[in-house]
Amino acid sequence: MTKHTELFTLTNFIIFITVICYFLQTNIMYGDILFGLNHYFFTDQLYYQIVSTIFAHGGLEHLAMNMIVLWQMGNLLETYIGKLRFFLLYIVGGVLTSIGTLLYIGLSGEFINVVGASGAISVIMGYYALKVPSERKGIFVWIILISFVPIAFGMPVAWYAHLIGFVVGLVAGFII
Repeated sequence: MTKHTELFTLTNFIIFITVICYFLQTNIMYGDILFGLNHYFFTDQLYYQIVSTIFAHGGLEHLAMNMIVLWQMGNLLETYIGKLRFFLLYIVGGVLTSIGTLLYIGLSGEFINVVGASGAISVIMGYYALKVPSERKGIFVWIILISFVPIAFGMPVAWYAHLIGFVVGLVAGFII
């Protein structure tokens, strides 16, 4: 992998759009619910939620953590596979992760509102883990840590979105 040196990258543009969307979400009444992924997808036909959830976040800390990881992993992978393939991996992988998350929400019977880019970021991490075998173990440990350690401290985490995204990324690695 080559070192990333560009300022104007697709990854940085996605980060910019995500930050803008977060501030829109926080300034619209019920923005978390409208832009998150939840049962309103089914009951009110809010089908855009499978995409909007990728750009919505649960707070500034959540946004900052996700954008730091996206900046690091996204720019690295974008340099490696190119802008178009990265865009398809991130957006299509994020949508597929949302669909898997919807299945979980539907089966759980609980009101769950999922927000955040971590499912889509997990897609790029799964892809990277497949393509760079020397990093596999570390990335796998990272996914497990970000999925389950916060739960031990009582923090709500969509662990299923992380795991679904990681698997989507692994599968995408065989296709892309």
